[in-house]
Order: sequence, then C-alpha cells, then structure tokens
Amino acid sequence: MGGGGGVAPLITLTTDFGLSDPFVGIMKGVIATRAPQVPVVDVSHGIPPQAIVVGAFVLQQAAPYFPRGTVHVAVVDPGVGSERRALCIETKAGYFIGPDNGVLALAAEAAGIRRIVELTAERFFLSPRSSTFHGRDVFAPVAAALASGTPPGDFGAERGELVRVPMPVPVTDATGVHGEVLYVDHFGNLISNVPAALFPRGPFVVSVAGVRIGPVSQTYAAVPPGALVALVDSFGLLEIAVRDGCAHDALACGAGAPVALIPS
Repeated sequence: MGGGGGVAPLITLTTDFGLSDPFVGIMKGVIATRAPQVPVVDVSHGIPPQAIVVGAFVLQQAAPYFPRGTVHVAVVDPGVGSERRALCIETKAGYFIGPDNGVLALAAEAAGIRRIVELTAERFFLSPRSSTFHGRDVFAPVAAALASGTPPGDFGAERGELVRVPMPVPVTDATGVHGEVLYVDHFGNLISNVPAALFPRGPFVVSVAGVRIGPVSQTYAAVPPGALVALVDSFGLLEIAVRDGCAHDALACGAGAPVALIPS
C-alpha cells in the first residue's frame, strides 16, 4: 500500500468538477504519468459546485467499500489558492487527500485517524503551481507519490487539528423527528439525514417541504408509478422518491428542505 507497504493501492477521485470539462481527465493524466501502475476509480464528479457538505457525505458513504490502503482524493475546494491548508490524512483503513475545509473529515474520522500531514513539500507538486487548480498541481501528484510508496511524513509536518464540516443533525422532540435533505442523487431522489435508527416506534407519516407522503415503504415498487414514496435507502437513511420519476422535480425542493417524521 501507500507509505512503503509495497502493494500499489487504488486511487479514488471525488470532485465537483463534472465531466463536461477536462479537469478530471487532467488529474488522471497526472496520476498516470507519475504512478502508471495504480488504477484510478471515480467515486463521483457530480458533487454540486462548492457543496462541501455533500462531498463529505458522499466520500463518507463510499470509502468503506474500498480495499485497505486506498488513497482517496476529494476536491471540493471553493477556497483553492487561499490560506486553507492541503492535507494528507493517514487512517487505519487508508488515506485521504484534499483541502482542509471539511470535505475529508467525516470519512477520515470514521476510518480512524492516525496522523494528519500538511502538504508543503514543493518537490512533489507540479511546477508552476496554479492558484486555481490544486487538484492537478498538488493533490493528484501527491496521491501518485503516496500510492507509489512515499511515506506520508515526506509531504510535510504533522498537524493536530482538522476542519470539521458543519453536518446538520436531526432533532427529536414531542412533535416527531426533524431533519433535512442532505443530497439529491442522479435519479432525483431526496436523501435525508435521518437514519432508520431514529424512526419513531409507533405509526408515523413522512413530511418533506410540507408535503405529507405517508408511512415508510420497503421498496420503490410499493407504490404506483408516479407516486411519492418514502423508504430506507442503501445508506440506511430516509429517502423520498417518486416511482419511475423525480422527487426533486415533483416536490420542487432539494438539499436543505425540511423533513419530518410525524407520529400518526
């Protein structure tokens, strides 16, 4: 694995770059040039622009499914070129590389942080270094070096702190469980921050942006085509969907929309 373990791991990429521009391909080109033996896996390049919370959520959900020693690169970086730090985080499960703005925090903490290194060793970066594309000039070459066996400590000094993302937390009170939509997936499904473990014990209905849906179903097919459905998704979270349709369009809401589980 990276850090001198002898076996080349995977490198994953999670960004808000989209696929219509060359940015993702350029990052892959840098990695292929510096670490041609290391495969690269795309987690997502559909993170909404500058949506650090969404990037952190997606990375947290995806990282556990990759082999030990994987190098995860996450670039959702509205502060690129500013005083924000660039980091390599070593964990019990693998490595996380990206800006210190919260996008790495959820996944790295869940994986068990061993050390946090600030990326300052210029010899690993592309030169000249752009102030607007650290994905190419800093994070991709560092990931390639790490995956090729460079110890994390060679990239810079250890740091003791990490910027945490302000992830919204559901609240339970006498009126029910109150959360919000965290993420809208490719199908237009609304993924909330309410885990199944917080569901009320008795009967309840789901409300999203003021629209009542009904009780939670087991599958999308439990309702007729075109109908709204609430269910537990593959992340173990409450999801609101439209069978054979798009909940995002049907409800005209997205990330941040209020979600409530109301006893009935």
